[in-house]
Amino acid sequence: MDEVEALREKLSELRDRHRDLNETIDRMASGAVALDMFALQRLKKERLSLKEMIVRIEGMIVDDIIA
Repeated sequence: MDEVEALREKLSELRDRHRDLNETIDRMASGAVALDMFALQRLKKERLSLKEMIVRIEGMIVDDIIA
């Protein structure tokens, strides 16, 4: 597996986790799950961190393809 393939695999894992967090946050916000404001805030911070990693890896893949 070359570097680009490894990055794409990691990107896929991060996107899956980000999607799962979105669903969990949406359920908590809609009231389907007991609302714990601290847990909700923690999940939102984790989601933001994942999004930042996704953007960084996407940039690395684009840079690697261009080079």
